[in-house]
Amino acid sequence: MEDNQRFVLEQTHEVSNRKHILVIDDDLNMLKTLRYYLQDAYKVTVVNSGKLAVDFLLKYTPDLILLDYMMPMFNGAAVLKIIKSREATKDIPVYFLTGQTDKSTVMECLSLKPAGYIVKPVAKDALLEKMARAFAK
Repeated sequence: MEDNQRFVLEQTHEVSNRKHILVIDDDLNMLKTLRYYLQDAYKVTVVNSGKLAVDFLLKYTPDLILLDYMMPMFNGAAVLKIIKSREATKDIPVYFLTGQTDKSTVMECLSLKPAGYIVKPVAKDALLEKMARAFAK
């Protein structure tokens, strides 16, 4: 992932009129899939940990964040709290991504007040529709 990450982070320096989405997930296959789904319509940066996401957000401000809820060490809830605590990032819409559909996890996710909640796996068309609606607001 490290080489991929460097490549993707370098791409964020491009000048683009496209909206920029940061995808944070510890699953390499999920990162590849989401980047593939989104790359034709959006500028996409992927990182595979909450720590890398926070580091990235110190330098860049994406238009929207897709954040895996269940990650080791630095989970989605911790990352969202940091995002919401910083003036520069507090207004970025954050959508949780999770494979967890049990009521307690859903309620825990929603209690953190993300912009939305997406259940994995997500179909390409459904994800693109959700992103289009998010940017239409």
